[in-house]
Amino acid sequence: MGVGETTGAAGIPAERGRLDKRRAIVEAALRVFARHGYAEATIDLIATEAGVAKPTIYNHLGSKENLFRYVMTTTAALSNAKALEVLESFPQDAGGLRGGLEDVATRLVDCYCDERSEAVRRLLYAEALRFPDLYDAVRASGADQFVEVLAGRLARLAHAGLLHIDDPMRGANQFISLVYEELPARSILGARPLQPREVDEVVRAGVDTFLRAFGPASAAPVAPSAPSGGPGGADDARAQAAERTAGSA
Repeated sequence: MGVGETTGAAGIPAERGRLDKRRAIVEAALRVFARHGYAEATIDLIATEAGVAKPTIYNHLGSKENLFRYVMTTTAALSNAKALEVLESFPQDAGGLRGGLEDVATRLVDCYCDERSEAVRRLLYAEALRFPDLYDAVRASGADQFVEVLAGRLARLAHAGLLHIDDPMRGANQFISLVYEELPARSILGARPLQPREVDEVVRAGVDTFLRAFGPASAAPVAPSAPSGGPGGADDARAQAAERTAGSA
């Protein structure tokens, strides 16, 4: 570091160093918590994993509980930022609707199924009794924001007549469920690797079901088809024709 970096604007490199060290601590803590669980993870293990002194962790993030909460919410926020980037390519016209939704769904699943997201999800479920409020905090840091933005995109498609959705927020949650929720069970929350073919099948089936429910055709009433026979069928048609013939005689 040069002499000029120690005063005045020197705070910029120093702050960057603090941020880099904090990031290293958070990433190391996530790995340790994921391997050992909250109860068995220790600040000593995390310090060793991060390559920092134990007091450094306390100086940055305080107690183990504070560190755990910070790791969970921060990682959720980072995953959410990646997911929000996916929506930048959200379809806007009828011609690219199905292909666009499949592309968005595939990229969204990639975000949800990455190693960090899966680790947070496993920890969230495993520690639900210990930290019952953490689920809402993690949702607020990530998934809730994504659902709101996705709902806005769906509302635009509905306004353009490309979808028929009365409740965009519910539609957004249902879209995510259709293209993703089957996968955690298949992968045992990330413990078993998924084949690309499996993911593709779930995504395509999910988008197909979503469009069957909310696509333009789903709002069009289906005209009842006349039965080929029996009451109201061909016999009735012949009787009506006979009446018309008699009336014209």
